Amino acid sequence: MRKRTIEDYVELVYDVQKGKKRVHTNDIASALNINPASVTEIFQKLSAEGYVSYKKYSGIKLTDKGLNVALKIKKKHNTLKEFLLILGIEKNIAEKDACEMEHILHPSTMKTIIKFVEVVKKCEVTPFWLERLKEYVRTGKLSKCPQELYELCQNFQKIKN
Repeated sequence: MRKRTIEDYVELVYDVQKGKKRVHTNDIASALNINPASVTEIFQKLSAEGYVSYKKYSGIKLTDKGLNVALKIKKKHNTLKEFLLILGIEKNIAEKDACEMEHILHPSTMKTIIKFVEVVKKCEVTPFWLERLKEYVRTGKLSKCPQELYELCQNFQKIKN
């Protein structure tokens, strides 16, 4: 199976499994609006590769290997979604784009995005540059940086050097 397919299914099983002992074919088929027979085939493949424990007519449960993959993908997905929301992307678009990006970004890019989101979330106030970006995204107009902020940045650079 392709890595992306495995990640997508394992993530979905993780989401559906919350509060349940096992996930059944119909749970996934209805979530994806596909034929239950197709889901059974996927369950068998995931089981053969060690991501799930599958018993016919009893559904599946994530193995430790599957849970590990699911948790990594969820963290990537949630961080990417938060990153896109910080940039001012609409929630439904951020959700869809995060789903795509979680599979293709280089690990070093992902680590940097995680750090960026952590830094922004730890700020007690929204940085002025982020407010400017959000306004630019919202209006399409980029205003000139206020002189006092420009001077503040210049002074900070002098102190830093």
